[in-house]
Amino acid sequence: MTCEADQVFFADCAARSFFDQVANKWSVMILTLLTQRPTRFNELKRRLEGITHKALTEALRRLERNGLIARAVLNTSPVAVEYSITDLGRTLQVPFGAVYDWSIKHLHAIQQAQIAYDQHAFGK
Repeated sequence: MTCEADQVFFADCAARSFFDQVANKWSVMILTLLTQRPTRFNELKRRLEGITHKALTEALRRLERNGLIARAVLNTSPVAVEYSITDLGRTLQVPFGAVYDWSIKHLHAIQQAQIAYDQHAFGK
């Protein structure tokens, strides 16, 4: 279902489905890494501290399914897989960059809000 801006909250809205699949921390980090250069699976896993093999595999499949990255099997021994960002995926650099810049600019205020919340909620 294509949807208007006010319908994005409907369960059958295609944009909502896209956000569910792509707007998460691992996908954003993977796309950010791939803007630098094509990268093999194991290097992605090493660079994304804390990601599990399963979570990386699932995120890569979602990104590939949505046309944001491409997967290439390399003719090496042992066989390796390399991922690269597509032209469509590259169009997310500006919005992701804006969110990153916003987070850096407001990091102190965010941390202060977290401290205030924790003190109120947990009596710390």
